[in-house]
Amino acid sequence: MNSKKDNTIFLKDYRAPLYLIPTTKLKFELKGLSTNVYSEIKVIRQGNHNEPLVLNGENIELVALSMNGLEIKKEDYFVTEDSLTITTCSDEFTLSIHTKVDPETNTELSGLYQSGGNFCTQCEAEGFRRITYFLDRPDVLSVFTVELIADKSEAPVLLSNGNFIETSEEEAGKHRSVWHDPHPKPSYLFALVAGKLEHITDTFTTMSGREVELNIYTQSHNIDKCDHAMRSLKESMKWDEQTYGREYDLSIYNIVAVDDFNMGAMENKGLNVFNSKYVLADQHLATDTDFEGIQSVIGHEYFHNWSGNRVTCRDWFQLSLKEGFTVFRDQEFSADMGSRAVKRIRDVQMLRTYQFKEDAGPMAHPIRPDSYEEINNFYTVTIYEKGAEVIRMLHSLVGKDGFRKSTDLYFDRFDGQAVTTEDFVKCVEEANSIDLSQFRHWYTQAGTPQVSVSKEFNEGVLKLTLSQQCPPTPNQPQKPMFVIPVKLALIGEDGEEIVNETINLCESTLTKTYSNLDSEPNLSILRDFSAPVKLHISRTIEELLKLVELDSNGFTRWEAMQEVGLRVILPSSKSGSIDEDAYNNLLIAFKSLIENPPSDRAIFAEMLTLPNQAYILGLLESPDPQQLVKVKQDLVHRLARDLESSFHAIYANNNQRAEFSLSGEAMAERSLKNVALSYLVASEQAAYHALASHQYHQSNNMTDRLAAFSALLHSGYPERDELVKDFYETWQTEPLVIDKWLALQAMNPRDDVLTVVSELVDHESFEITNPNKVRSLIGAFVSNLNGFHSKDGSGYRFLADQVIKLDKLNPQIAARLSSGLSNWRHFCEPYQSLMRAELIRISDINNLSKDVSEIVSKALQF
Repeated sequence: MNSKKDNTIFLKDYRAPLYLIPTTKLKFELKGLSTNVYSEIKVIRQGNHNEPLVLNGENIELVALSMNGLEIKKEDYFVTEDSLTITTCSDEFTLSIHTKVDPETNTELSGLYQSGGNFCTQCEAEGFRRITYFLDRPDVLSVFTVELIADKSEAPVLLSNGNFIETSEEEAGKHRSVWHDPHPKPSYLFALVAGKLEHITDTFTTMSGREVELNIYTQSHNIDKCDHAMRSLKESMKWDEQTYGREYDLSIYNIVAVDDFNMGAMENKGLNVFNSKYVLADQHLATDTDFEGIQSVIGHEYFHNWSGNRVTCRDWFQLSLKEGFTVFRDQEFSADMGSRAVKRIRDVQMLRTYQFKEDAGPMAHPIRPDSYEEINNFYTVTIYEKGAEVIRMLHSLVGKDGFRKSTDLYFDRFDGQAVTTEDFVKCVEEANSIDLSQFRHWYTQAGTPQVSVSKEFNEGVLKLTLSQQCPPTPNQPQKPMFVIPVKLALIGEDGEEIVNETINLCESTLTKTYSNLDSEPNLSILRDFSAPVKLHISRTIEELLKLVELDSNGFTRWEAMQEVGLRVILPSSKSGSIDEDAYNNLLIAFKSLIENPPSDRAIFAEMLTLPNQAYILGLLESPDPQQLVKVKQDLVHRLARDLESSFHAIYANNNQRAEFSLSGEAMAERSLKNVALSYLVASEQAAYHALASHQYHQSNNMTDRLAAFSALLHSGYPERDELVKDFYETWQTEPLVIDKWLALQAMNPRDDVLTVVSELVDHESFEITNPNKVRSLIGAFVSNLNGFHSKDGSGYRFLADQVIKLDKLNPQIAARLSSGLSNWRHFCEPYQSLMRAELIRISDINNLSKDVSEIVSKALQF
């Protein structure tokens, strides 16, 4: 293994900036292979010191350097591969820097790069230093004025942050555009976009009566796919005014969709740059899940205007300050726009499938980490989703009105500043006269707490005993107690809620007694998943079936159904065959649910869906992934056969809408219909193959078409290859649809899937430099338990090969893929040794990026 220097950065070493940059003027002469960047920054020394000015800079060419209009002598500065140091500085001066960058060959998609021939930037977290030398840290806020110059025929559209100031025609067919952002911001929020783009436009009138111009830019052939994104933006703006009292603060708001983007989207002030996946949609190209995702991400980036932009992070250890808070905001927005229960179910599914896995692995970290090597590796489900759960618990502790008072205080007190998670928590304390000293452990401790519940009922008295403990994580072997809000209800035989309350579990053990009960009630506990914990409670199958029948809480009713499924799958995954008694109980639960379904069809669809394999994998000790796949397939097949008539009736009853609609009712019908179809096709009867084929060919929307395609592709449908060919030929000019085509093939449980994926890597539709394509094909394959976890190690070797190749092109994406090997110790042999061998092979590569090196080294040390 190659030795490497310690690149670890620690929170305890934080120092306030020695210099500030109150104003920044940038001029770009945009050209693909050689863009000139002229920077003029005002620099002010902070405090009494004589230390040099050290500016960050990577992969840029320094052309000229002057101070107060005079060229700086060569003996007064020096340049390294990641910095520019000026050794002689006055207390206040203007620094002019001329650099050159190469956007056309920038495959890392960080800094200034090109996507589809258009210029684009991504500066979070540390991309601005790839444009010009700067104090590229979030606690240095500057007012930016940006001038863009480009050939008008190549880049007729020139955009940057803030308000549009002026435009002019220049010599030699060039033109110029000037933008000014009056709000001080850190360099990570800088953005520019330039190229051949079309746009749709609309307006929004704020609560104070100001009219804001709204624009969504994309390539001309996609301009008719932006309407849903525009509606979502206006809904977001209205919701944020109504819920948080936050009004937009510029005269213009621009969104740009680009095909090559490492993330989902970026909240750059007034100029949000989006992955096309989260903007472009119509009924023929996008699924209902895509429509919901667009609404959520549009909202997320808009909400950042206050929770991230107007009030930003002091340092990157505080990343969850903006991300966790804003994820909570977008979750609540989406819940208000659709089914609150289903939104909660899906958010919890993601948390338990991915974040719980992270908490149990080598990259476990608190939502406010103490250290990191590469900040890009900390854009994690812990920072985002678990961070949102921590905010949700604060909301639960102080209530809706108390939380609004907290956020009003936070935004008013820290507007225009870079602050910490502690500043946010103090605002909640002050606004509500509450002590959150113990609650702060959620910010500083990694791991998933476990809550155990036992109950005793005797002579009208129910005694509940709750206890908590959290397993060791790297560098945190023991942990103080958390504050864990546990929402519960006691439900009588007729479904009446006898008790509905929240218990705050603060001690290792807590006992609560309920008296004068006529009979033993049903216990509905951890309602709405009120805390991100693992719940351990012993319940009879009769108790679970009662909750499925009577519970009014959508989440815990779904959870009870999931538990019945797990009681079949978990033991069967160890033994290799389905336990008949457990299966019969599941069958009873399904029949009861079908006879007494919830009124919300979207919840009904979720309750008919068995727990996903990735979540089950995390619940098993030393699992055999291929055995799990076989058991899950057998279980679905048996349910399909035993409930055939019921699934057929559900399909028929929800397949009567002729016109396409995005109403909640219509989307729920499609969801329920397609769950039923997946079971029917799993029965492997020719009649249902024909039914799915008919739906595929006749559907008027991508949701139904893709559901049919997926069901047939993952079945024994004899014309599967012809179906795959037809899908590609029909949609080959639509990159986002082809991403779905790639992903579904990579997720196919067939034994020869690696051969298929290897061929697709060489297919004309795949581009290794495009993150969406990589995630769709290689990322999806890593989620394929049968194909990735091949007992000969071929799946692991394939992934390692791709990580090594990608590391030279885009280390961020390579690092995210390499995490597919990081939980190697969780598996039984031979998987464990085979995964470890590939981690070692990756670690032995010369000049491995910091991104991948951190993931791999921590995995091997775990």
